[in-house]
Amino acid sequence: MLSGGGSSQVTPAGPSHIVSMGGNTEIDVLTRRQIWFGPGPLDAIRVRTGKSEVVFDDGRYPSAAAELARNADVAIVFGTQWNGENEDTPDTTLPHGQDTLIAAVTAANPRTVVVLETGNAVSTPWLEQSAAVLEAWYPGQHGADAIADVLFGQVNPSGRLPVTFHASLDQLPRPRLPGFGLPPDSSYNIDFPEGSDVGYRWFAKTGAKPVFPFGHGLSYTTFAVSDLKVEGGKTLTVSFAVKNTGDRAGADVPQVYLRSAAGKAQTRLIGFDKVELAPGEQKRVSVVADPRLLASFDTAAHGWRVAGGEYRVSVSDDASDAALEGGAKVAAQLLKP
Repeated sequence: MLSGGGSSQVTPAGPSHIVSMGGNTEIDVLTRRQIWFGPGPLDAIRVRTGKSEVVFDDGRYPSAAAELARNADVAIVFGTQWNGENEDTPDTTLPHGQDTLIAAVTAANPRTVVVLETGNAVSTPWLEQSAAVLEAWYPGQHGADAIADVLFGQVNPSGRLPVTFHASLDQLPRPRLPGFGLPPDSSYNIDFPEGSDVGYRWFAKTGAKPVFPFGHGLSYTTFAVSDLKVEGGKTLTVSFAVKNTGDRAGADVPQVYLRSAAGKAQTRLIGFDKVELAPGEQKRVSVVADPRLLASFDTAAHGWRVAGGEYRVSVSDDASDAALEGGAKVAAQLLKP
């Protein structure tokens, strides 16, 4: 399992394998290190397959991996990306030609599961050919067991994306990094066209459709939300019912987004909850928004100003979804820090 760099670095209790990535300074040599620790996913998968044959390929040659995958009932291919502070990636592809490997395997076997161990959102040019994608991030020392438990259905996943997976670099406010390729200590300008509308709010502002929106996540069961009630006043109180409509126990993560504030359209996450439900079980959820999430900062008054008027919200599966909507009036107010 891969551990990230810098503050995402985890030191395992047991033995680890360190791969130096080199650098231009002594600090680079000390900090630019990939740390891998076991047990690996292959061991965890073999424990759970019983008498089924599990065959390994190291992926150095995409053609060999594809040939092996072509004759398999199921193929699982891992993609990794090491990241750390003070080291931007030039683009969002997987390093070392891994996208070529994944494309070859998914083309050879449509029953291919792609597992990603990455520190950021990455491009997914092979997505339409794959059967499933599991984003594991940097899952820690026991990540192999966690991944295998999800792959084999022993754990019902309930994670949600904390970032947006873009469809193309052109959807981002800066498709090319300012200053990339310039000599060290060069001067250059950086424009911020997004202002405070960063991340999923930039996608909402531009209308760009991502591959996977912020908040996206899947489960081995299904859920339904209903009976929305929105109460106003000094803030918004949003309550609704969540029901497990599938045949497995699982956890839903309903998200409440502000969709307009006093007539001004915007998208902003103002609350969420995680609800554990047995098959057929229903619970009522209530989310009270922090008033500052309804406000804009007034620099002259040095406070958060809430405009009075009608506020619209949605209870959603992710930032792009607005299936269940409602609204209420909120009073004008100035919130001091």
